Amino acid sequence: MLNENLISNFQKDGVVFIRGLFKDWVDEICAGIDRNMSNPGPYAAEYITEGDKGRFFDDYCNWQRIPEFEKVIRQSDVGTVAAQLMKSKQVQVFHDHVLVKEPGTSKPTPWHQDSPYYFVDGDQHVSFWSPMDPVKSATLRCVAGSHLWPKPVLPTRWLSEQNFYPDTDKYMPVPDPDSEPEKYRIMEWEMEPGDAVAFNYKILHGARGNNTDQRRRAFSLRLIGDDARYISRPGPTSPPFPGHNMKDGDRLREDWFPVIYSS
Repeated sequence: MLNENLISNFQKDGVVFIRGLFKDWVDEICAGIDRNMSNPGPYAAEYITEGDKGRFFDDYCNWQRIPEFEKVIRQSDVGTVAAQLMKSKQVQVFHDHVLVKEPGTSKPTPWHQDSPYYFVDGDQHVSFWSPMDPVKSATLRCVAGSHLWPKPVLPTRWLSEQNFYPDTDKYMPVPDPDSEPEKYRIMEWEMEPGDAVAFNYKILHGARGNNTDQRRRAFSLRLIGDDARYISRPGPTSPPFPGHNMKDGDRLREDWFPVIYSS
C-alpha cells in the first residue's frame, strides 16, 4: 500500500499525507456522520461559545453503535496502512472521532497533542484525519517533528481553556506556531474527500475555523500498535472509558479495543 519513503517520513516527521485512503468509503462515512449527528453519543460536544459563529460539532467513541463506521474500520485498508506506518505486527482500534464545522464557523481547533489526553503509552500509534468535503483553509495543520519534543504539551479544555490536569510541571506550555513561523515546520494540505493525514498521537496539530460556505466534515480514526500500553494520568482521560480495569503496563484489552490487523 505504501512506499518506503512515506513510511520513513512518518517515522521522521510524525505526519504524512495519503491521497485517497478512504476515497471508496466517502458515502459510507458521510452516512455514519449523519447518523452520529442525529443521534449523538454521551461524549458529544458543541464547541461554540458566546460570540462565535456557526457550529462546531464533536463526538467520539461511537463506532460500535454506528454500523457505517464499523464497516469502514473492519473492511477498509486502514489497518494494513496503519501497520506499515507504525512498523507494527498488530493493530488495535482505539477510537473514532467526528469533527464537523458548519459553514461560517469561526471557532478554530486549538493547537494540541492528543497523547497527553489519552491513557496510551508507547510510540506505535497513528491517527487518520480524513475530510468528507474538499478543504483548503480549514484543513488539518501539523507541526512536523513535534512527536520528538522532550516534554508533552499541556492539555487544555477547548471551551474553558482551563488546564486538563492539575499538575502542570510535567508539560510545556501550548506553543503558538503561527506567531513564530520560522521556528516550526507547519505541514498542511488542500484535500479532497477521502484523502487522509496520518499522524502520531504526539504531533502538535490544530485547524482554522471554517470561514467558507461549505461544510467541513472530518472523520478521524485512532489506532495503536505493538508497544502501546495503558498508562495512568493525573486525572480523568479523554476519552475516559470508565470501568476499563486496566493497570499501568497492561496491553489495551482486546474486547474493548479489538485487533483489526495481525501479520
